[in-house]
Amino acid sequence: MGTEKQRLVRRLESIAEISEVERQALIELPMTVRDVQKGADIVREGDRPSECCLVLEGFVCRYKILAEGKRQILSFHPPGDIPDLQSLHLKTMDHSLGALTPTRAGFIAHSAMANLIDRHPRLGALFWRETLIDAAIFREWMVGLGRQTAIQRVAHVICEMAMRCRAVGLADERSFVLPVTQTELGDALGLSTVHVNRVLRELREADLAVMRTGTVTVLDWEGLRQMAEFDPGYLHLREEVQPR
Repeated sequence: MGTEKQRLVRRLESIAEISEVERQALIELPMTVRDVQKGADIVREGDRPSECCLVLEGFVCRYKILAEGKRQILSFHPPGDIPDLQSLHLKTMDHSLGALTPTRAGFIAHSAMANLIDRHPRLGALFWRETLIDAAIFREWMVGLGRQTAIQRVAHVICEMAMRCRAVGLADERSFVLPVTQTELGDALGLSTVHVNRVLRELREADLAVMRTGTVTVLDWEGLRQMAEFDPGYLHLREEVQPR
């Protein structure tokens, strides 16, 4: 069980230093592990959950369904993320959390989280910092949806996910796993599947990035970054996990 929590430890260490005592407290946090099928909801809008979900394996998204059935994906979450951390204080979910791939998730009771924070106030501050970074990511996505071109939006999410995956040890110098379909990318970025396909082809032909079978290979980081107008400052990552 301790090994499965290393992603959480590494995620938090990517944004701040953690003491050995705090690291051990995270590893000892009580957690129930469950497998979630691809396409299944982990928690639904309107639910009043009593536990938080830690992504251990797989890939998860936040989303909302509009009245006419259209889906807006609000964020992507790799292993190490606790995408419903806000449920500690906002008791009713205002969006759903779904598995984009077969996912292994750890469920931590709110009472256990509250006890951890009481015993280790600095970890409470670190979880608060994590939610603030989450809000910063939302702001960045809003700018992209409102003001960036289609190719900039796709390039930006590739840059962002490359850095977030690298922070938890899921990326090497060039490649990382991004197991989302073109339809799911479109649902996140306000684009049709046809438009996403065209943009990915343009990125490939420009020798910037290639996405196939759930893996992205960045061919030219600096060129991709410039295309996306990507400034990683909003991720607030420690210098150690940033590309050189």
